Amino acid sequence: MKRLIGTIIALFAFLIAAFVVETNKQKSEQSQPTVGILQTMSHPALDQIHRGIIQGLKDEGYVENKNLKIDFQNAQGDQSNLKSMSDRFNQKNAAVTIGIATPAVQSLANEAGNTPVIMGAVSDPIGTHLVKKMNRPGGKITGVQDRQPIAAQLQLMQTILPKAKTIGVVYTSSDDSSASEYKEFKKLAEKHGLTVRPYTITSTNDIEQVAQTMAGKVQAVYVPTDNTVASGIATLLKATNSAKIPVFPAADTMVKSGGLATRCVSQFDMGVLTGKMAGQILKGKKPETTPVKRVTSYETVINQKTADELNIQIPNSVLKAAQKKGWIIK
Repeated sequence: MKRLIGTIIALFAFLIAAFVVETNKQKSEQSQPTVGILQTMSHPALDQIHRGIIQGLKDEGYVENKNLKIDFQNAQGDQSNLKSMSDRFNQKNAAVTIGIATPAVQSLANEAGNTPVIMGAVSDPIGTHLVKKMNRPGGKITGVQDRQPIAAQLQLMQTILPKAKTIGVVYTSSDDSSASEYKEFKKLAEKHGLTVRPYTITSTNDIEQVAQTMAGKVQAVYVPTDNTVASGIATLLKATNSAKIPVFPAADTMVKSGGLATRCVSQFDMGVLTGKMAGQILKGKKPETTPVKRVTSYETVINQKTADELNIQIPNSVLKAAQKKGWIIK
């Protein structure tokens, strides 16, 4: 009988201890803030930003399943998905939301309430009406500007192709950030005496026809930071390579896919900065007074394999720049 009583008491104590542990676990989970991350679509460049965000949050002391919940959603380029996923974050009372690329940020910005929204790579925060001022956003939105060194990209193009006079630019007409980069590139190029021909698309289905239209009319192609073009870069390169027309993309991921060269800001570094800013907002900083930031250093990336296929000689100065800060794809 004494053994039975002892066993019952031990079992009862174990159950109490288990209950306490589970209760504490639930309380801990409930106290963990939720960060909603909304990605516009799947693409290597945006995936790099996502990975950088996780690292940036970690750098600020926030680790998933330890002291933070992360609700990651990918809209796969569907506008209706962007809306429903933004609603989801709102319903789950996310402490902070992060948008990867302009459409995702715009969707989050349209949600009612004052949940802070962190921009993950938006080329033109003011032109897209996301913030009022870069140094003092004035609302619930702040974050990272995807500011590619367009002047340096143009300089690289002219260094590699000094005789090129007509440049085609392929971009998505509905992408505000991409259109903004096109306008900046056009302005700079025309100052250097170049002719710029725009070729707009509405979806990846338009790329093949646009690429065929460009053949024989341009000597090089510039692609701004454009997720739709990036998703169909293989189609574009198939046509341009056949016509021996080099493509200079704004993002390094498109150079890896076969573009010739770029000088660009690291997508991963932009993600890290985005994650750090989200962590700082979680700690109490106010988005309305937190200046929009950007990564200021850039890398030179050369696809030597593409250069060889197009019979283009990369100048030693460019190769040395890539070796010093950047890389050469062989």
